Amino acid sequence: MSDQVMDTEPAPLSLLEKAAHVLGAFEGPEPRLSLTEVVRRSGIPRSSAHRILDQLVRLRWLDREGRDYRMGMRMLELGALASHHNRLRRAALPLLHALHEQTGQLVHLSVLDGAEVVCLERIGGSEATTVPSRVGGRMPAYSTAAGKAILAFASPDGVEHVLAQGLRPRTARTLVRPHALRAELAATRERGIAFDREESFRGVSCAAAPLRGSGRAIAAVSVSTCRGGERELARLAPAVAACARAVWRELYGAGRAARRPSAPPRDPAPAVPARAMDNMLGWLRFSEWM
Repeated sequence: MSDQVMDTEPAPLSLLEKAAHVLGAFEGPEPRLSLTEVVRRSGIPRSSAHRILDQLVRLRWLDREGRDYRMGMRMLELGALASHHNRLRRAALPLLHALHEQTGQLVHLSVLDGAEVVCLERIGGSEATTVPSRVGGRMPAYSTAAGKAILAFASPDGVEHVLAQGLRPRTARTLVRPHALRAELAATRERGIAFDREESFRGVSCAAAPLRGSGRAIAAVSVSTCRGGERELARLAPAVAACARAVWRELYGAGRAARRPSAPPRDPAPAVPARAMDNMLGWLRFSEWM
């Protein structure tokens, strides 16, 4: 046996790991915990747990009521958002695959987050490697077809927020003047389709359609192509629009119940189970999107 003693001491926890342990203490059925209970459940020293709890309260991840702590509004907001994104992705996925099969091109499902669009799903085509996108990736909304499709039906404040961030050129064709972007959004509202004419990446064009009823858009479906040209975008536009309408019907349309009569009706709002409201961290753990 070697005389050398193996070092089996675990590495010290990082601040993020300690915060995760503190939040993990709320996985039980009790909606409120005292500092002593958090320390006992998390194994974090009392002084560190107290500092982390105070920081989480300031960030709205937790609320404090007297000497007790409970899950805060920020956690509930993220839980509802995760539920919404999950439901949107599940409804859209088979239709996105069908759109990819129909066009042979790269298909995206995106949502707006501030001044950026976030990719929820990506179905690769023969030219997928040419477009450097990924699930969870972000792009400026003003330079993408998906972003413009959503912004065209956003509130004036939402558009002004994007303009306030600045319109920086990504290619020589990026719209960098506010009046030009406003005019493009107006044209998008007229035709119901948004275009990216090599505004994000050289050699890559895109057509996108918003997911909406009579109000604001909640997301957008897009198809990217390296063939370029207005004729190719015009060819793709009807298929993209039809896919977006089909996803909307799947989410909120009456035809959904007719196709699945045995399924119970679902509320259009993001559903959060009652028990999960008391234990949001545990609920988030089983979320496909998170």
